[in-house]
Amino acid sequence: MIDLKINHLQHIGLPVTEIHRSQLFYESLGFHCVMKNTFIHEDEEGQVIMMKYKDIILELYQMPVPDKDRKDGIIDHIAFDVSNIDETYLLLKKAGFSPIEMEPVYLPFWERGCKYFYILGPDGERLEFCEILK
Repeated sequence: MIDLKINHLQHIGLPVTEIHRSQLFYESLGFHCVMKNTFIHEDEEGQVIMMKYKDIILELYQMPVPDKDRKDGIIDHIAFDVSNIDETYLLLKKAGFSPIEMEPVYLPFWERGCKYFYILGPDGERLEFCEILK
């Protein structure tokens, strides 16, 4: 095994189709823009925004030309740790989000289990809210 020294999750990169729409969506969840820039890909300009919430950074990037055939590397979901899953569920519903599950779901993971639910982002990305039960 390699003795790699990883400190923490640095960021999660999400390809998006409309960067402004995605920025507004993540701002509605409490993220804020900490960096906005452009990049060149195959002689065309793409856009990138780093969105931060506490210690979590999401890199939203829009390619100059959307790659509809891309299959590898798509993130299945991003999980956010929460302290009170039921309160979080109600808060997001009240704010107009539509959880996929009818209520937080229990799984027998960890020592005492966990509960989670998902919402969808503007490009179909699944955002999981999870509480490890204590």
